Amino acid sequence: MPDIPPKLTEIVDDFASAPRDVVLEMLLEFSDAVPPLPPELTGHDGMEQVPECQTQFFLRAEVQPDRTVRTWFDCPPEAPTTRAFAGILAEGLAGATADEVLAVPDDLYQRMGLATVISPLRVRGGTAVLARLKRQVREQADDRPR
Repeated sequence: MPDIPPKLTEIVDDFASAPRDVVLEMLLEFSDAVPPLPPELTGHDGMEQVPECQTQFFLRAEVQPDRTVRTWFDCPPEAPTTRAFAGILAEGLAGATADEVLAVPDDLYQRMGLATVISPLRVRGGTAVLARLKRQVREQADDRPR
């Protein structure tokens, strides 16, 4: 079983070891790290909505021929906590393979210690984002040779 991407491991460790007041600042930084959507995805064409999130959240994962995964996320800037989930995944999974994405633990946000600083409803939304992302990767990875 492959490990999760090193960059995501680093992010998880940084959050898990940070004092509570610093965690909120870190979340705000990641909310600013979400890359803009390319023109072909504006209007969320081809993106999946995550209804478990309290705010509108859209995502798309694409497994490339070399089995690396490209991700796109969109949610409004006025939802910094939810947007931070997108920033964490965008940065932590950049360049990851399908197997690495699928190895990300489902309780990622609990491991980061976020359950102590944000509401359970927001943690559930972030967990749903990860689950939908992994489902998209799993469905596409089955069609790609190893």
